[in-house]
Amino acid sequence: MIFFNHFMHRMVNKKMISSCSPLFYRFVQEVRPPVLNSTSEPPPIFDGNSRLYVCYICPFAQRAWITRNVKGLQDKIQLVAIDLGDRPAWYKEKVYPENKVPSLEHNGRVTGESLDLIKYIDENFEGPTLLPDDREKRKFAEELIAYSETFLKTVYTSFKAEDPVKEAGVAFDYLETALQKFDKGPFLLGQAISLADISYAPFIERYLGFFEHQWKYDITSGRPKLAAWVEEINKIDAYKQTKCDINKIIQLYKSRFLGQK
Repeated sequence: MIFFNHFMHRMVNKKMISSCSPLFYRFVQEVRPPVLNSTSEPPPIFDGNSRLYVCYICPFAQRAWITRNVKGLQDKIQLVAIDLGDRPAWYKEKVYPENKVPSLEHNGRVTGESLDLIKYIDENFEGPTLLPDDREKRKFAEELIAYSETFLKTVYTSFKAEDPVKEAGVAFDYLETALQKFDKGPFLLGQAISLADISYAPFIERYLGFFEHQWKYDITSGRPKLAAWVEEINKIDAYKQTKCDINKIIQLYKSRFLGQK
């Protein structure tokens, strides 16, 4: 059974914007397609349509999903949700041998790895450019995107530390400092959301909930720029439509990192 009759999205008031302008997209709420598991039939793979394969709770997949939405590509890139706990065999055999998400089926080939993929989507599809032309900003964006891997490792490692709040603080302080570089807007590069912001947004979303639940700590406390960034990110429909169920994430993190049920 093919599930893409559930793909019911349209855009209204779409405007092209430059990389230094605020976003002006307004979205009709997208209906998430059902999650495909080991019993599900595959979509019509390599039929000329573009498909983004995700898992709804995966932050790496969320990076690509946000990028798709911010660029206004809901009607150009179909969303396919995979159950990572009960993966369909056809996904590894016919789509992406790495057998993980995200991956993008486009022009007869499949691209993966979230940081590579968000750049690919930005460069190969229409919509607002999510990396600036300004040389200084672009260089800073690349530095931020590259640091995101260290950022994630630092925070995830902190979960098992004697003082998680202290151990993770250096990573959150890095973002607070980075947000001060271009003071003309709430985002990392100024007025508009960019791939730099998208690289961090899914993880900040999860860390906010987990640190609050587990250690009664607000990661934006004493970090006004980060607090403003979170507030602005949460105003963007393209992002809000991708947000995870934080209660599921809390349970997942407690089980995976703390050995708690």
